Order: sequence, then C-alpha cells, then structure tokens
Amino acid sequence: MTDQPATDQPATDRPVRVMVVDDHPMWRDAVSRDLAEAGLDVVATAGDGEEAVRRARACSPQVVVLDLNLPGLPGAEVCRQVVAHDPAVRVLVLSASGEHQDVLEAVKSGATGYLVKSAGREELLDAVRRTAVGDAVFTPGLAGLVLGEFRRLAAEPAQASAPAVPQLTARETEVLRLVAKGLSYRQIADRLVLSHRTVQNHVQNTLGKLQLHNRVELVRYAIEQGLDEEL
Repeated sequence: MTDQPATDQPATDRPVRVMVVDDHPMWRDAVSRDLAEAGLDVVATAGDGEEAVRRARACSPQVVVLDLNLPGLPGAEVCRQVVAHDPAVRVLVLSASGEHQDVLEAVKSGATGYLVKSAGREELLDAVRRTAVGDAVFTPGLAGLVLGEFRRLAAEPAQASAPAVPQLTARETEVLRLVAKGLSYRQIADRLVLSHRTVQNHVQNTLGKLQLHNRVELVRYAIEQGLDEEL
C-alpha cells in the first residue's frame, strides 16, 4: 500500500477547535482574534482557572491555549484537570514565564507544548496547528530542557519492577526512536520517506498499545526504554 500525500492538517477538514485561557482580557481577545482570523475555531475563552475547567468540559476543544498565571486555580492545575477529564485534549501553554520549573511543572501536568509570550503571531499559529496533530511544540531551548529532565528521571533507580513491554512493530519502534530524539512528525516523515498522516497513525497505534495519552508521555516512555540512544 502506498502512502498518501503528506499533509500538515489534522485528520479532519474541519477547523481546529481552540479554547483560549488568559486572565488578561486584552491579551485573551488578541490571541482569540489572531486564531479566528487564521481560520481556527475559537470555541471558548476563560479568564480564571475554575471557569477554564468548566468551559473546557462543556465545549471539548482540541487544543487549549493556556496561561499559567491565573486567578483561582493555577494554570498547571487547570491543565491537570482538563487532561484528566479528556486525555484527547492537547494543552499548549502560552506564558510570560520561561522559568525551567514552570516548564517542567506544566509538562508533568499534561501540557504537550510550551511557548513564551514573546513568540510572534505566526509562531503561535504554527504551534497551535502542530499541537492539534500531536506534535510537542516548545519555544527554542525548552525542548532540550524537557528531554533532559526525562533522561534524568529515567536514570533514577526504578522503585518497582517494570511491567511487560507491549509488542510494537518494527516500524512503530523506528518511529518511537525518532520521537524520543525530539523530531517533529514532519521531520520523521521526511527521514523515513512516509506521509505525515502515516507517521501520525503509527504514533496513535503506539499510544494505544502503551496506554499512554499524548506525545510527551510517549517521549518519556521511549527515553526510559533507552530508545533515544539508538540509531
């Protein structure tokens, strides 16, 4: 079977459903307007943590663009609750802070990407679209921090015997190794001469087999298995 032409769009032709969460009304409105003008479907906005959790559960966005500094529930807790309720939701943090502790806390809470607010309009639009199709998107320099932390955690002694590793196909393992190295779906597709959609399908199949929820968890699993050191 031959691969279909590569595409950067989600599996559906419908616009990506996005929710914007920020306590600054002017910033929230500006981000929402930029996303809507670019053709994305802004299904909800929220200005505090508790409101964000309620609205995310009500409107089921594909991507939540989330500030960390929120009244009520802090952003990391919002992320944790939203992802726990619906693991299919992807959270892209958009924060004024680039502090390592904030980045790592967001990722551990379930965020799949992290941009600082100095990012430009096109960078944000690209990040939202990539987040929607499963890429882990980080402001330059932060991806290495996250991978380094996962490697540090993987090097710590295991506190319990590891469960049996599910059987992956050779191609799924090959894709997983490249995911662990921090490559985007587009880069993996180019490296393996596959379509973007085929790479997505391999990743989704692997997530299902490993009972993981998102790409960040998948990267951590791969590093724990030492797959980032192979190839």
